[in-house]
Amino acid sequence: MAEFRAEGRGAPEDDSWLGRDIRVYGGEWDEPEPFGRFVRHVRSLALDETPRPPEHVPTTILWWVDGDEFVGRLTLRHRLNPWLLESNGHVGYDVRPSARRRGHASAMLGAALPIARGLGIEQLLVTCDTDNTASRSVIERNGGVLEDRRGIKLRYWVPCSPTS
Repeated sequence: MAEFRAEGRGAPEDDSWLGRDIRVYGGEWDEPEPFGRFVRHVRSLALDETPRPPEHVPTTILWWVDGDEFVGRLTLRHRLNPWLLESNGHVGYDVRPSARRRGHASAMLGAALPIARGLGIEQLLVTCDTDNTASRSVIERNGGVLEDRRGIKLRYWVPCSPTS
């Protein structure tokens, strides 16, 4: 998390899942009990009955590790609301700076496809900024088909079932 903080993640203007988690829980992750509370919170986000702001949907957060080292995380939203359909899609992912450009994001997205399929999602909407060539490659490596551009976002559909 220190690497994410060093690049400005967790700052007040960072409204991402990762940014909010760093602000709310970041000072507590080194202790077992507070970390346990964080893990329980993360797991509860996937449940339909968990209270959440109206614009949020049930979400599974997957951690990507290499041995015992945290590499990144992927956020898998179980359904789309109008805002997610327009700009953010089903998926968001973060790879720690020192682990980037090694295929982790592509592997994370690929590993999430059967989980999404298990949630009844046939295709994932995955978006990225038009200037984010790394993310575009991740999406395209996983079979993403460009639908359109909306503002600064490119919108891709990634099939969750293996193609023959």
